Amino acid sequence: MGADENSTAERVRKRVKRIPKGHPFTLRRFNHVGELSRGAIGKAVARLVQSGELERVFRGVYMRPKVSRHIGKVRPSAIAIAQMLAREKGHLLQIHGAEAVRHLGLSTQMQIQPIYYTSGPNQVIRVGNSTVRLVHKPAIQLQHTGTKVGIALTALFYMGKKEGTNPQVVAAIKKQLSPDELHKLSESRMPIWMRKAFASLKSH
Repeated sequence: MGADENSTAERVRKRVKRIPKGHPFTLRRFNHVGELSRGAIGKAVARLVQSGELERVFRGVYMRPKVSRHIGKVRPSAIAIAQMLAREKGHLLQIHGAEAVRHLGLSTQMQIQPIYYTSGPNQVIRVGNSTVRLVHKPAIQLQHTGTKVGIALTALFYMGKKEGTNPQVVAAIKKQLSPDELHKLSESRMPIWMRKAFASLKSH
């Protein structure tokens, strides 16, 4: 290893030691480390993985190893990794339609494997025994992510025209939204059948 590589490895190692154990990160964490190239940083991180100072959690995601005396190795969940990568890449994440329907109390069925909708590509993230599947959806189905309005929209898109216009479904959604949320929902982009359902919802 040359002097420059030694210097790079040491600078990266010092930065790594500031990261809490068990906290996942990507190479973007080192973007501000002087004029080091991504390739040089990648090589330094790879050596830290080989030495055991870092653990590769998922493709391009690393952490300082953390061990609990109660449960052994501690790893972040797959959804925590998915959320971190989505933030870094500017992708939207929304719960699956079936989960949105359950959240609204319109179903008791639970997902066997967690599935989230994303504005990014289809992807499966596995971390140990934890797995989450990301399914690409168009922007119209990812409005108001992380809010009650977004959940209502996601549930309706999932249920479709026949079930989503059922008066009982419409009433259940109305019951759980504030006037402001209902207004935001009515102002969202949606197909004609959904808009008619909300016109009916506002009139009750």
